[in-house]
Amino acid sequence: MTQNSTGSARLVQGLYTEGSPIADHKAPDGPIDKKWTRRKFEASLVNPANRRKMSVIIVGTGLAGGAAAATLGEAGYHVKSFCFQDSPRRAHSIAAQGGINAAKNYKEDGDSVQRLFYDTVKGGDYRSREDNVYRLAEVSANIIDQCVAQGVPFAREYGGLLDNRSFGGVQVSRTFYARGQTGQQLLIGAYQALERQVAAKTVEQFTRHEMLEVIVEGEGANRRARGIIVRDLVSGEIETHLADAVVLASGGYGNVFFLSTNAMGSNVTASWRAHRKGAHMANPCYTQIHPTCIPVSGEHQSKLTLMSESLRNDGRIWVPKKREDCDKPANDIAEDDRDYYLERIYPAFGNLVPRDIASRQAKNVCDEGRGVGPVVGDFRRGVYLDFADAIARLGREAVEEKYGNLFDMYARITGENPYETPMRIYPAVHYVMGGLWVDYDLQSSIQGLFVAGEANFSDHGANRLGASALMQGLADGYFVLPNTIRDYLAKVKPSELTQDSPVVVAARAEVQERTERLLAVNGERSVDSFHRELGNIMWEYCGMERSEEGLRKAIDLIKGLRAEFWRNVRVLGAADTLNQSLEKAGRVADFLELGELMCIDALHRRESCGGHFREESQTEDGEALRHDDEFAYVAAWEFTPPSETEGVGAGMGVPVLHKEDLVYEFIELKQRSYK
Repeated sequence: MTQNSTGSARLVQGLYTEGSPIADHKAPDGPIDKKWTRRKFEASLVNPANRRKMSVIIVGTGLAGGAAAATLGEAGYHVKSFCFQDSPRRAHSIAAQGGINAAKNYKEDGDSVQRLFYDTVKGGDYRSREDNVYRLAEVSANIIDQCVAQGVPFAREYGGLLDNRSFGGVQVSRTFYARGQTGQQLLIGAYQALERQVAAKTVEQFTRHEMLEVIVEGEGANRRARGIIVRDLVSGEIETHLADAVVLASGGYGNVFFLSTNAMGSNVTASWRAHRKGAHMANPCYTQIHPTCIPVSGEHQSKLTLMSESLRNDGRIWVPKKREDCDKPANDIAEDDRDYYLERIYPAFGNLVPRDIASRQAKNVCDEGRGVGPVVGDFRRGVYLDFADAIARLGREAVEEKYGNLFDMYARITGENPYETPMRIYPAVHYVMGGLWVDYDLQSSIQGLFVAGEANFSDHGANRLGASALMQGLADGYFVLPNTIRDYLAKVKPSELTQDSPVVVAARAEVQERTERLLAVNGERSVDSFHRELGNIMWEYCGMERSEEGLRKAIDLIKGLRAEFWRNVRVLGAADTLNQSLEKAGRVADFLELGELMCIDALHRRESCGGHFREESQTEDGEALRHDDEFAYVAAWEFTPPSETEGVGAGMGVPVLHKEDLVYEFIELKQRSYK
């Protein structure tokens, strides 16, 4: 239901209207441990001869996209795989270091599918769907078997069995790892499977191609994704690709903050183009702040470096008890003068509290003036991550074996030896839990448009547990999507669209017109200057701590910045050639629209939840306070275009909020406690 279709739709807080509620109708009824088995059985089949006649486009070659392309190609469909990098191996999944969760209970420490399910829902602060999360926990064990069969070199114990370590937010060891290179090794496994299908000619691979539009046929509830428009980033040529279904596995949008742990090319364009065509964007304000990043060192930086959360297994986090000690070298501060604040506040979990809690407490002690490291801006942005106890207990050689490449990376970036002096870390934007809304089948609100991995919203609620990103990406790509997309493909009629069909011509024209507009502005400011300013606004007002006053200010600032962008941005070069300035301009234009929606979403959700701390909603001891009676729902936003009188810089019209109620039948809904 849109603003126009409601007629007298009420403008809420002057910023959005509320549409009709939505629901996920794909998940079967009955016991939660039987739902996935029942759904797989009820899903229609496509016989092998018919699969060869059907085509699927997959955008993104990370763990979700690469695994999906390999699996669907193996099944016999014709797959077109797209990435903007020069190789699928450069997908950002490679940067995930610490590990991948699976409920194998190898340590016999009480783990189970039920406990992984519980930990994930609790870690997400009870803002994720039960059905999706249980399925994720259920298939997690299969992922490890799949990857071992592919030759992924997981760490092993002395006897040869796979090793596990613990991660934040849990009290069991369920994280499988390959030293500090887990994402890289898993991506190589998926890449090998993908390239096998490329050689078998079931997968057609397009590198250095960026999706700029989705082709949608039909109107209203009958909208159906039928292809994409892409730009060849080397030649500049605009290409049209048609298919029976489209899968977006294009990752997250953390780079809306400019400074983040994401690769600099990571962007929201594929998802945002789909959103503009009718795919709902769910919980966009839910972004993850990772507690274990190398601190900002100055205004010159364009990205931040993630240090694996696995370091919190053996490292102890502390700051000086007294402000006057913050100038001293770490090793000169006596043990009695150190505040191991996570161990003090949360004795049950200590340094292994979830990411949102560890991040907020790091911010709190730095705001108190007890941060360490150089002064950046107006205060010190760092806390210590100390391995002295671990080295004394285990020996330096054992610590090197577990974390050596991470220590080497830290030393190269900072010039400090973490074996001799504590690391310095500080929270930074990392993953996003928000994304395109999907049902149990991973299908968006546009038929035939499926969304996998970080690009969808479904599994992590308001905070993702560590080592669950790789788990979700591979679960979606190897096990979920191949079983659900066949139900759609078995029922859809083959597309009759051609390159000359009106909707195809119109989509292509939209891309060309947008490109021409960007090049025609010919202003005075660089694209990066707009991106940096947007990032500062987002971090200041829609980061770890938020308030109504700050969010309203941010919305006004973003609207003004977006208007200036379309009036004063300078995009060098031409459209029909390699042009990285043009690439960045298109991505930042989408970030400027997304940023406003994120702030509207954050403003409307008047509760503290996960890492999203509202000043107006906290307990007596300063912890996050949820309001389940008001906000136990998914916020799914529908795009409306701006009116013709608002002009290009308006970006979007008044968004429409659709609520999907979250019902907890199998887990008790309660305030989190890690104390």
